[in-house]
Amino acid sequence: MLDAVAGVCLAFVFLTVTVHATALPPWVRLALPLGLGLPLAARRLWPLPIFCLTLVFAVFAAVTGAVGFAYVAPAYALYIVALSDRLGPAVPTSAIGVVSLSTVLTLTVAGTPRDSAPDWLLHIDQPLLGIAALGGAWTVGRAVRERRFYAAREAERLAAQAVAEERLRIARELHDVVTHSVGLIAVKAGVANHVMATKPEEAHHALRVIETASRSALVEMRNLLGVLRSTAAPDLVPAPGLAGIQELVERARQAGVEVELELSVEAGHRAGRAESGEWGGLHDGLGLSVYRIVQEALTNVAKHAVPARCRVSVVADGKQVRIEVVDDGRGRRSPAADGTGHGLIGMRERVMMYGGMFEAGSLPGHGFRVFATLPYQEVS
Repeated sequence: MLDAVAGVCLAFVFLTVTVHATALPPWVRLALPLGLGLPLAARRLWPLPIFCLTLVFAVFAAVTGAVGFAYVAPAYALYIVALSDRLGPAVPTSAIGVVSLSTVLTLTVAGTPRDSAPDWLLHIDQPLLGIAALGGAWTVGRAVRERRFYAAREAERLAAQAVAEERLRIARELHDVVTHSVGLIAVKAGVANHVMATKPEEAHHALRVIETASRSALVEMRNLLGVLRSTAAPDLVPAPGLAGIQELVERARQAGVEVELELSVEAGHRAGRAESGEWGGLHDGLGLSVYRIVQEALTNVAKHAVPARCRVSVVADGKQVRIEVVDDGRGRRSPAADGTGHGLIGMRERVMMYGGMFEAGSLPGHGFRVFATLPYQEVS
């Protein structure tokens, strides 16, 4: 519709000019403006044919002197041609842009030729203006096409990046949910298998731990899979946070790890043991990351170092949260526990999301240490 309005307006303007071209027959004075303007209404349907048609009319109008600015019509059609893929790679757009700019600057500096100039020089401004108009339209069209192409490619890149980040997030959650519970189940299953005949009470205790851990894993897995499968808004259930660390410690103790826990808040000159409600400065995402880091560290201790002593320290000082999990490594530690598993990768990724620092490695002699700092902003 906009092209149709533009075409009618240009035809009317050209008609007001050609009406004074008395040297041309009346039907030519009517057909010329209509041929220059009305075809522009279909420039998006047939860009190249419309451009060629209006260019023929424009050259005829310029040669006969009927319209001095007839090249506006083919330039308007050429813009759409430049937006399409046709002729794109075969036309040197940069060279055309330089020629167009040079032509405009030359016409601006030189001005109108004097009456005493040669006849060919008196009429050279018309073809130069045509070159400048057509070249400018082509250059602008190609520039817009490149910008749109870049914008579409950037949108695809951002979409792919978002998908990759979401896959990593899901992988971390699945790993943390499954590994902790399954690791505890594996440890207690091994204990039950060895003491079934000699210590039935201890075997029964191990089986109760396995039952509790498996039920907990199933609940978390159902919640996670429900979010992934459902297109509706997920149920708003509280995400695991610092309040659940005590439960993690109890599970680790059930797996045979002697855990010493320190949860504290240092705000200004006040320092003390953290109680419920004192972690208000930590938003849910940061609290979940702290929970998962402690969970994975305790899981590694239960899987690779039992029996062992372990110290868990989570300290918030108003600017950052410091997490440290150290075990004495009395039990046998498998080679996979030295930093090549997915768990340590997931912990490092969680810390890097907040611009924190992460360290994990064996201690001199024996034992293993996980240390992380996560900066946070207080909730206003």
